[in-house]
Amino acid sequence: MNGQYYANLLAQAREAVVQKRRGKLSRGVLFLQDNASVHTARVSRQALKDTGFSEIDHPPYSPDLAPSDYFLFSNLKKELRGRRFVDDNQMKMAVESHFDCKEKEYFLGGLKALYTRCEKCISLEGDYIEK
Repeated sequence: MNGQYYANLLAQAREAVVQKRRGKLSRGVLFLQDNASVHTARVSRQALKDTGFSEIDHPPYSPDLAPSDYFLFSNLKKELRGRRFVDDNQMKMAVESHFDCKEKEYFLGGLKALYTRCEKCISLEGDYIEK
């Protein structure tokens, strides 16, 4: 993946928001990403501005504070555990199906968990939440 590819993904994400969440852009979309080089590339930064999304500052990487680690992928792995896929397309469809059937409260729960984990990390002065 490079900056241009990621910029194209951001444009697709914006179109998905326009199509699936009418009026959401005018109310604001918060976007959380880490500081990986593909996210900080000039073309990516410009694409993020062009989407109109507001970026949430992300702390340095910590598995305690990465929603993909403690929330999204752990639940996805539980659902897909033991399944075999004949090709990448079948796996992609299973992943999309997993997330498509989730209500917005599911994702809101993940964001609320992030808030709680951030508070706990602050109270522990940066020490890991889960040891």
